[in-house]
Amino acid sequence: MIQATVAIYPLGQTDYVGVDHALEAIRATDVQFEVRAMQTELIGERDAVFGTLRPAFDAAASAGAMVMTVTVSNACPVLPSANQAD
Repeated sequence: MIQATVAIYPLGQTDYVGVDHALEAIRATDVQFEVRAMQTELIGERDAVFGTLRPAFDAAASAGAMVMTVTVSNACPVLPSANQAD
């Protein structure tokens, strides 16, 4: 199991549509996640987490220019709950 912290920063956009698109892509997977104020935390098997990051990036980028930061760890604590929709 690994954990990733993902943050998306729209550039030159007046809304957060790209963030919404990325969250839709994450929700379409079986990876556990928790949306927080400044980032989203993913947890799951290595291939599943890494396999979720690219669709999330592509979905966010479909709305325009953005920066996606990702921190991945195999030593962070496990999230206490299953998928968080909100």
